[in-house]
Amino acid sequence: MKTLYLDCSMGASGDMLMASLSQLLDDPASFAGELNALGIPGVHASVSSAESYGVKGCHITVRVNGVDEEEGHDHAHSHSTLGSISDIILSLPVSEKVKINALAVYRLIADAESAAHSVPVEQVHFHEVGALDAVADVTGVCMLMEKLAPDSVRSSPLNLGGGTVRCAHGVLPVPAPAVAALTASLPCYLSDTAGELLTPTGAALLLRFADSFGDMPEMTVEKVGIGIGSRDFGRPNCLRASLGSSGMLTDSIVELSCGMDDMTGEEMGFAAERLMDAGALDAYYTSIYMKKNRPAYMLTVLSRPSDCEKLAQLIFRHTTTLGIRRKNCERYVLERSFAEKDTAYGRIHIKNGKPEYEDVARIARENGMSLFEIKRGIK
Repeated sequence: MKTLYLDCSMGASGDMLMASLSQLLDDPASFAGELNALGIPGVHASVSSAESYGVKGCHITVRVNGVDEEEGHDHAHSHSTLGSISDIILSLPVSEKVKINALAVYRLIADAESAAHSVPVEQVHFHEVGALDAVADVTGVCMLMEKLAPDSVRSSPLNLGGGTVRCAHGVLPVPAPAVAALTASLPCYLSDTAGELLTPTGAALLLRFADSFGDMPEMTVEKVGIGIGSRDFGRPNCLRASLGSSGMLTDSIVELSCGMDDMTGEEMGFAAERLMDAGALDAYYTSIYMKKNRPAYMLTVLSRPSDCEKLAQLIFRHTTTLGIRRKNCERYVLERSFAEKDTAYGRIHIKNGKPEYEDVARIARENGMSLFEIKRGIK
């Protein structure tokens, strides 16, 4: 199984992720040209060898109209909204998958900024991450993830840095509100390194692509890419990406559970349906006995780390519980395959070699047949 491990012990930013991942390509030098060919207005990317306190790697510099972020972000870029950024991304000559991922990354940031500053998502202005250089970083990382196509992506716990950071809202303690919101469900820590090590862009990209967080898995490393950051923290400022092969696929999930002795079966069923519609990996309830031997239900919801807060809010909304238990879990998963197949009944979806239930059920209803008859007819 192809595995990508990201060592973020010195945090992460969009340009560091992009630089490290580009070094894992068969032809690393060609990537800057691909990025420039996208035609992002005024953007030009260049790759250079770089070194930080004895650690050698590469740095990708993105300039907008000849100015890079370190030379003067405020006068080089105007503030952007989610709508204007979406228009740029949708116009780029990249695959649909890259567009979906890039838009999802910006949506994560928009939701975090909205929650941090109590403004509607549509009114969020991307001071730090909305400039065209960040659009290039996000799109570039999404392109590289598509090219590398790892089966599993794992990140180390995230070093946030320490002290304070100056941003559009003034001088704030690390982590800034948006980063704090993005990492609420992730393993992270403060350190004695003064400054912001994990940027909103870096946090959102990791939240989008990492399946799990923790120590490096047992793997055979075949390639290593090191992205060097532009700031001097008095120690190596780098992000290391290791690509290789490992055993069984694992990822991180969150288990939410609560018990209720005052809800009907219909109410429990409705709650489970709403949770599945909202993105739960699974939602089910079991019969239990609570205090004083009262018959009750235990609701269990399996969630991606990024969705657990949203699902917890829905549990409170659709059940009578006053508290929710949360457990972080690692699970083993088999690689999934998806395809479509033409049959005598029309086109159906195939998952892991088996027809999707919803397609089979729809065809059975339309033709007045049983599930077994449809399954035999489409083999």
